[in-house]
Amino acid sequence: MGATADNGLKIVVVGGFGVGKTTLVRSVSEIRPLNTEETMTQAGASVDDIRQVRGKSATTVAFDFGRITLDARNVLYLFGAPGQERFWFLWDRLFSGTLGAVVLVDTRRIDDSWYAIDRLEHHGTPFIVACNDFGGAVRAGEDVREALDLDPRVPLIDCDARSRESGKHTLITLVEHVRNRYADPSAWAGSPRQEFV
Repeated sequence: MGATADNGLKIVVVGGFGVGKTTLVRSVSEIRPLNTEETMTQAGASVDDIRQVRGKSATTVAFDFGRITLDARNVLYLFGAPGQERFWFLWDRLFSGTLGAVVLVDTRRIDDSWYAIDRLEHHGTPFIVACNDFGGAVRAGEDVREALDLDPRVPLIDCDARSRESGKHTLITLVEHVRNRYADPSAWAGSPRQEFV
């Protein structure tokens, strides 16, 4: 069905190192995702800080790719961006032609989310923020919103990247946000942080 679709809609999943981007793409994709994961080695220990992501043995070095068929005419393409700083140069290319983005956040490492939000705002790309469940203490939504200095109109939700249902809910939230934003662009006019390009 997806091979004959007329419209390909692109969504990018971004966030810091080890926040669950690959896991989210895997959990919702209807096809076996294309992964560019490589085994992490001791040589990379001085480059990638793995203290907060114990047990992580592989990392994305280009991007992840998955697909969801919406109907006979529309297909959703998912791209998971690499999280390490040395691969951030790829992000601007990935954002090209993007419908919107999910910023995946580990609330134990909230500062790792700043770059993703900054780049999306720079590009004028609609996005939502999804706090991934790592089994630790849950931070209140308003604490996260304040820590990230999020515009009150940007949706902030909880998710579990391992769960297909939770992943689908995350993508539906993004698509609804994009639809609402484009349905009433005047609601976003004049915002210093969120401007249409």
